Amino acid sequence: MKYGITIPNFGWFGDVDTLVEIAVDAEEAGWDGFFLWDHMLVFKQEDMVLPFADPWIALTAIACNTKKIRLGPLITPLPRRRPWKVAREALSLDHLSKGRSVLGVGIGAPPDVEFEYFGEKSNARIRAQMLDEGLDIITGLWTGTPFSYRGTHYQLDEMTFLPTPKQKPRIPIWVGGGVPHKAPFRRAARYEGVAPVHSKWPEPVTPKLLEDALEIIKSERGTLKDYDVVICGETTGNDSESDGEKIEQWIKAGATWFLEDIHGLRAEIDQLRERVRTGPPMA
Repeated sequence: MKYGITIPNFGWFGDVDTLVEIAVDAEEAGWDGFFLWDHMLVFKQEDMVLPFADPWIALTAIACNTKKIRLGPLITPLPRRRPWKVAREALSLDHLSKGRSVLGVGIGAPPDVEFEYFGEKSNARIRAQMLDEGLDIITGLWTGTPFSYRGTHYQLDEMTFLPTPKQKPRIPIWVGGGVPHKAPFRRAARYEGVAPVHSKWPEPVTPKLLEDALEIIKSERGTLKDYDVVICGETTGNDSESDGEKIEQWIKAGATWFLEDIHGLRAEIDQLRERVRTGPPMA
């Protein structure tokens, strides 16, 4: 099992300097990865207005100030991005970090403030189509060979993107999806990893729901060997017995990464930063 931090890009964490400081703390404390949410608004403007940091700018700064930890967006809502721009950004981050980056993708949520406020399509079926086409484009451009595309939502004339990814055969792609739905996990089977959440977030994913999702992926891939299975949750960092029991149930269910949730629904910022400095639950 590897251990990482997952953290919002808004509220207390809507400041690049703060995110860099926490990422440096995470690396020094022995965490294996540091992953940022990618949101534009999250809340309706009449309900709450918060500061936001651009996750890609923050990840760039984090890559420049760390040496070992894995990093990336988890997740970037690909349907509200230009896939070719994401392809280029991910390539640059991969080279800058010397091959430490991961690209986490999904259809994005919540659909009203993340899409409708900006005049973007919010229908889930359309966003799923755009996600699939976007992934086709990104992986095609990363080959570094002449590539063109004709889809329902995107059309690309022939072009060649260089450089190719520093990681071989490519930057790992982790696909997010909501349990207990099935389609996101058939999609995730085509890539390097999966990061499930509950479709009724913040309701948690359970070990049984993870097992069900992995059965779908295994039926598509034939094996889960060398496949990243990412689960998010909370541990104390100072209660080895309870933390150990929690981690063990995820290991048995098939998880290979446990990401510590660091966000305002859990505690105040000082407590959250101390949890990061305490280090992984099984360190």
